[in-house]
Amino acid sequence: MKKIISILIAGCFFTACDIERLPYTDLPAENITTDPNASMDALLNGAYAQLKTWSDVMHRCGEYAGDNMMIRGTSTDDFYEFISYSRTPNNYRLQSFWDNSYKAIAQASNIVKLVAEGQSAEIDHKLGECYFIRGFLYFYLCRAYGRPYYQNPETNLGVPIVNGTPDDIFGSLPDRSSVKETYEQVLSDLEKAADLMSISNGPAYASREAAWALLSRVYLYMSGTFNNPNREYALLSVKYADSVINSGTYRMLSRDEFMKYNTLTPEQNDETIFAVKRVASEFSGYDHYYGIGGMYGNIGGMGWGEMYASAKYIDLLNETGRNDWANNKIVDARAAFIEPQYVTDGKTVFRFIKNVYSSAGDHTNFNYVQAEVTVSGNTATCMEKKDDDTLFYSLTPIDREQGIWSIDYEDGKTYTGVIDPEMKLNRVYPMFYITKCSREGEDSHLHSPVITRLAEIYLNKAEAAAKAGDYATALTALNMVRERSLPGEGYASLDASNAESLIEKERTLELAFQAERSYDVYRNGRPLIRRYPGPHNAMEEVLPNDYRTIYFIPQNAINAYPAGSTLTQNPASN
Repeated sequence: MKKIISILIAGCFFTACDIERLPYTDLPAENITTDPNASMDALLNGAYAQLKTWSDVMHRCGEYAGDNMMIRGTSTDDFYEFISYSRTPNNYRLQSFWDNSYKAIAQASNIVKLVAEGQSAEIDHKLGECYFIRGFLYFYLCRAYGRPYYQNPETNLGVPIVNGTPDDIFGSLPDRSSVKETYEQVLSDLEKAADLMSISNGPAYASREAAWALLSRVYLYMSGTFNNPNREYALLSVKYADSVINSGTYRMLSRDEFMKYNTLTPEQNDETIFAVKRVASEFSGYDHYYGIGGMYGNIGGMGWGEMYASAKYIDLLNETGRNDWANNKIVDARAAFIEPQYVTDGKTVFRFIKNVYSSAGDHTNFNYVQAEVTVSGNTATCMEKKDDDTLFYSLTPIDREQGIWSIDYEDGKTYTGVIDPEMKLNRVYPMFYITKCSREGEDSHLHSPVITRLAEIYLNKAEAAAKAGDYATALTALNMVRERSLPGEGYASLDASNAESLIEKERTLELAFQAERSYDVYRNGRPLIRRYPGPHNAMEEVLPNDYRTIYFIPQNAINAYPAGSTLTQNPASN
């Protein structure tokens, strides 16, 4: 009987020019060995197809657990656990993330097992793509389910290493490898991928430079904290960042081009190194509601529009100068991906954030206030209706030209805010839409999730060089990113006293809504602080050694392990 390898190709068939749908497929093993070049295409495209569904949860579990966004209220959807840090092992989204990762790993590994190297440059390149997909996914799995590398990687658990469909699918399966062992697998796969790949088919496909880009990030994750860096790994991160930069394959977009980054397809974008390609034909009707961008805004009548840029992120965007969206005055180019929703013919208001207190007088949260304002010459007053009373306040100018004022509020606190048109509210929160994950090809919420791009590589180099003590190199790399968005505002100096704060700031601003933020916080030993309005616990600091900084292994995956095998769960407490 023929040995049949059943590979689920659930998504799309990729070519160098376009993407088309393929059905489920079964391929006899001898077809692969007799005509490997033709047969590998279908199998490899099946692995790429898994990334489409995978990338949705990848984004949510990486971004929602950070501090760049907030949600208008609680939700019954399982993604709310990512925001609230109420971790459970029965989360269907994390189950999807786990399943799609291991399906793609199995598909890529099966090709590697069946096809010999050295037959042609084209076949070797495709084998390199398989190694890339496998190493890339082990890394993403390990950072979601395994603790940061600086925290005892020899003993902390990573994920199971299962390279291909087992010969006996009913036999034993391995338990989780250590974080160190998982990273060793990642490095081995990515280095092998870089050695084998020699062809460029564009950013929708793996390439040698894409492998180098991920190697730069992986070694950065291994480079320790700023307080206790690992210089050897930091220098390797710099090495691979330089390999990408010096390849000449990519360029930093100009400021004007970058402000439209989200509208460009991967093939149009000279800065994108690797992205998970999506096309409009994969969505029908109201499917765009359920894309990544659908929670961040309502565009063209599509989307829930229930998650907004956090006040913390807005403040960071405004740090160098206020971005006046209402008058189309963008200071920081990264503010182009935020679109405040204003009330048509609304009032002029003084908008600020106040403390919220419990009945016992304890500070428990924060909330926005939009108080109708009147400006007369050099003076401004605002009024706020409270129950049956109307309270009047005089405002003090901080920067009149930018519309920044302060208020001595009724609770005895002084708050800073802005004079601006009234914004629409969802419940009690102003709607700061996020468009970085929408409008690709100007099509509603179409978005091809970006895995690596050149700006990140410069930021990797900046952080790694700083950890290695080379502050001059770090400063040059950091300002490559900063001055693109803030011309003339490059940092004058970088040293041990400010490197961590300045590099973190630029990574936060630049990589927001690319699923990097929560991992960046914890891998450098920092706590997550979310002191801004929202239904989350705003007074809590989530420490980097908290058990909730990583996710539970899906219970269904544990239950599916055969008798005699163990898949160890993450701890349920500190």
